[in-house]
Amino acid sequence: MEPLPGMDDSRPRRPYWVYQAGSEPDPRFSLANERTLLSWIRTSTGFAAGGGGLLLVRDLVGQELSLFLSISAFSLSLTIIVGAVARWAVTERALRLDRALPSPTMAFLVGFAVLGGGLLGVAYNLLFR
Repeated sequence: MEPLPGMDDSRPRRPYWVYQAGSEPDPRFSLANERTLLSWIRTSTGFAAGGGGLLLVRDLVGQELSLFLSISAFSLSLTIIVGAVARWAVTERALRLDRALPSPTMAFLVGFAVLGGGLLGVAYNLLFR
């Protein structure tokens, strides 16, 4: 099959440490890995939007609490982005080397963060409303 115009198969893909390892896996697995990365990016965008929203309603929530929650949401968003890209690379490399896939540590992190935020919201409503 002839490559499309502008597509150069001779150029190595980046990151090199991922794509130069092992052999090419089934494209379905690589595409599933990419969809997972995009899902994590979508989740990160939601936390960043929530952090921005908290800054907009700081008069309703309180300056200090709003700032704390907003910084927490933005920090979690950045952590998710970095972790998602790292997980994509490690998973892609594992697929290429026919090794076991990494454990889902990001899911636990986000789950505990959401649980903590929910508990904080319930405590805030019970104590200050």
